[in-house]
Amino acid sequence: MEYNWFLACLWMGLAILSAILAQKLRISASLIEIILGILGQSAACFILGKSGLNPKEGWVSFIAGLGAIMLTFMAGAELEPNAFRKQWKESTLIGLITFFVPFLCCALFAHFLFHWNWKGSLLAGIALSATSVAVMYTVLLEFGLNRTTYGKGLLIGCFVNDLSSVLMLGFIFSPFGWKTAVLSFSILSCAILMAKITPLFLKKYGNKPAELETKYLLFFLLGLGAIAVWAGSEAVLPAYIIGMVMAQSFGQNHELVKRLRTFTLGFLTPFYFIRAGSFVDLTSLLGGLVPFFLFFVIQQLAKFVGTFPLLIKRKGLQEAAYTTLLMSTGLTFNVICALFGLSHGIITPSQYSILIPVIISTAIFPTLIANRFFLPKHLLKHDILFKGN
Repeated sequence: MEYNWFLACLWMGLAILSAILAQKLRISASLIEIILGILGQSAACFILGKSGLNPKEGWVSFIAGLGAIMLTFMAGAELEPNAFRKQWKESTLIGLITFFVPFLCCALFAHFLFHWNWKGSLLAGIALSATSVAVMYTVLLEFGLNRTTYGKGLLIGCFVNDLSSVLMLGFIFSPFGWKTAVLSFSILSCAILMAKITPLFLKKYGNKPAELETKYLLFFLLGLGAIAVWAGSEAVLPAYIIGMVMAQSFGQNHELVKRLRTFTLGFLTPFYFIRAGSFVDLTSLLGGLVPFFLFFVIQQLAKFVGTFPLLIKRKGLQEAAYTTLLMSTGLTFNVICALFGLSHGIITPSQYSILIPVIISTAIFPTLIANRFFLPKHLLKHDILFKGN
């Protein structure tokens, strides 16, 4: 038992170091957590043995998965109905383009240049096309852009992109059956039920020391997550939809949102991001630098060509570049797709070892460049980070 306590202490030590470095370097803490996950796993393997940080440990996987669910829920809760109605046309177009253009380019590239079979190529296309809601929402939250019209539009585009990825994965590899119908019915029923009872529940039981709101939310998210996994989908999908349904009830309760962020960002998400980095095998990465580099370049070019020309005339250089770069990030559903392909024999372990570093790189480099060179500071009127700059 003492091993688990020591392991948890080690993970939280990396989380503390990530937060300090992020503040010093003034970049997203999630990116530092991914990088330290890569380096920390290599160091831990050298010092502690083959398992290293042991990212496959059951309780670590659960906490990381819950972190992804909560981040996804909170991102969905930012999609206010008014903002969705005002921006759905442009955001939907961006979301569809940033999925389908990279999907086709990466799938054709994998098949004709690296001679992957068609199933593996299509899986690679999906895995490299989704936009990471976890990365995007964390970045927007850290800079306060989640409260702006611009940030809400980005989240809508990300939702459309991820929904396209989920549907494409289902159409190609997991034909819809009765389990999918059960999942759809469960999500719809819970969404309708929660929309009606949540305002009454919060009014009667909200802001009490027992934190009933958090327990109430977790009850539904964990239940729907279990049904989603049973149906062959992923637990993060219901969380996004429930977040959108709860946007009005939860979004107006600023104290509750603050407590949920403390719970999510302070404890859960470091496990998610550090774990994502820990799966990168530096030896495999060095041995497959050529396919890794080419996949990364193709994916980024496809996102850029599909999105940037569409936005440059409407938003100007800075916002167009920032939007394109954030929509080019990948992590959450991308890793899920890769793991799905590996566990179902669609891709080989060597192909998986190529895709995962590419996915991790799409979470790091586009965000780093976006925040360093194209951050729309004119939207950060009350952000103390840039006071006096």
